[in-house]
Amino acid sequence: MEFRFSKRTEGLKPSMIREILKYSSVPGMISLAAGSPPSEALPSKELGEIAARVLAENPAAALQYSVTEGYSPLRELTAKRLREKKGIGRETDGLIITSGAQQVMELTAKSLLDSGDTILTEDPSFIGSLNAFRSYGVDLRGVPLCEDGVDLEALETELKRGNVKIFYCIPNFQNPTGRVTSLEKRRKLLELAREYDFVIIEDDPYGDTRFSGEPLPSIKSLDTEGRVVYAGSYSKVISPGLRVGYCCADQRLITRMTVCKQVSDVHTAMLSQLMVYGFLTQYDFDAHLERLRAVYKSKAEIMTGILDRFLPEGMSYEKIEGGLFVWCKMPEWVNSADFCTGLVKKNVAAVPGAAFLADESQVSRFVRLNFTAPKDEDLRKGTDIFCREAAKFLAKE
Repeated sequence: MEFRFSKRTEGLKPSMIREILKYSSVPGMISLAAGSPPSEALPSKELGEIAARVLAENPAAALQYSVTEGYSPLRELTAKRLREKKGIGRETDGLIITSGAQQVMELTAKSLLDSGDTILTEDPSFIGSLNAFRSYGVDLRGVPLCEDGVDLEALETELKRGNVKIFYCIPNFQNPTGRVTSLEKRRKLLELAREYDFVIIEDDPYGDTRFSGEPLPSIKSLDTEGRVVYAGSYSKVISPGLRVGYCCADQRLITRMTVCKQVSDVHTAMLSQLMVYGFLTQYDFDAHLERLRAVYKSKAEIMTGILDRFLPEGMSYEKIEGGLFVWCKMPEWVNSADFCTGLVKKNVAAVPGAAFLADESQVSRFVRLNFTAPKDEDLRKGTDIFCREAAKFLAKE
């Protein structure tokens, strides 16, 4: 038969990153395209021990249905850590456990947006969130990103056009650029949210990966009116495969998101939640974070050291203090998609910048590189090939 698909999914395309990652299975392929933590830093031994204990001692809790809001002890512990470590959580806030942080964006959009409403995002931004927003038939607009966060003048221009319901941002080690929003701009975003009456989604999957410099207060911690929806994740610091994220927001919104989640996946996998809770309570999580940051820093230094020596004239990259990505800039006349297509033929995968734009028809000269997923040997080899192929590409053109 012939399927007639819904109009709201007509504009959805396969994630360019997921399509590129398919090349990872090709023998000899080195992927600088992923967004994953280092496999060698995953606490696999500890998680194995926890899973065995859970299934031996309390299998019903792990294998049966549970409440949509999430495993209560994990919710309480997550909320406690947010209060104590980041100053997040008002008396009127609630918290829900989600199937990865991306579900926070999907549930927020489902709860707050009608077809035709406007949502603004940093441009470029995380493709997973962009597609989540697109799936609700919204007017998705990108706002240029400066080195210290979104271009506030351009943002206010868009706000004056009206009908803006949400502004989405990644203030810490932004995906894909690795940039950090300044404290001044974090405060100004809240002022604009009050003036123009919109919600801020603060997506913070990378904040705990900071390996140098001083942390800044979250936008949520500065919020006194419940305008900020804070999305967090255990993916980058424990395990992405467990798919455990969380959202802290005004309890009225959490209540609506809970109903929306019930028609999506009922609840986040209980075994995953119990494993995360077990790791947080039975092991030294703060010490684990310190070890993880050391690994991230070491890998970042491997990649940037090679880029410093061999990146061809006309190219540059942005310095980073955390996160998973390095954002490389090619000359203005370059279409980085063409370069990345050729790079794959040399058994190295990277993501062209166009994958992260609100307007997918635009051309980008940027390339996103991931330094955390490859083994160190592959990281050195892949970054070296990237530099050599970039030099050839620019010389040929």
